[in-house]
Amino acid sequence: MELTVYLAGEIHSNWRQEIKKLANQKNLPVSFKGPMENHEKSDRIGEDIIGEQPNNILKDEAASSINNLRTHIWLKKADIVVALFGEEYKQWNTAMDAAKAIEAGIPVILIRPEKLHHALKELSNKAQVVVETPLQAIQTIEYIFAEE
Repeated sequence: MELTVYLAGEIHSNWRQEIKKLANQKNLPVSFKGPMENHEKSDRIGEDIIGEQPNNILKDEAASSINNLRTHIWLKKADIVVALFGEEYKQWNTAMDAAKAIEAGIPVILIRPEKLHHALKELSNKAQVVVETPLQAIQTIEYIFAEE
């Protein structure tokens, strides 16, 4: 059995590569999906498809509708969502993705530092597992496949 893991979270750091490397080192039968990690491409996809927009608000609206479609498709196909909340960036999209997964009944592993406990207490309470590091998230997934 192979699981599809959706990696929800900011696209500015290398945390996804770390998760993939750890999963590979443990030979876990998983595949990964997530948001478009090329920030520039993500921001301009609306104009690339439907044409130049008259202002930045409409440019953002066009891009977000296409990015939301991508997220909707991959979240719906995911067996597990790993949602990372880091300390450096605003995490509105991560919160939205995690909440959508929870609402859809898709298990969520939430990665967040202890200092964000209070800010994420309600979301943490709805997630199946809350950890502090990508390694702990991978160890949790590894346990799913444990025989004994």
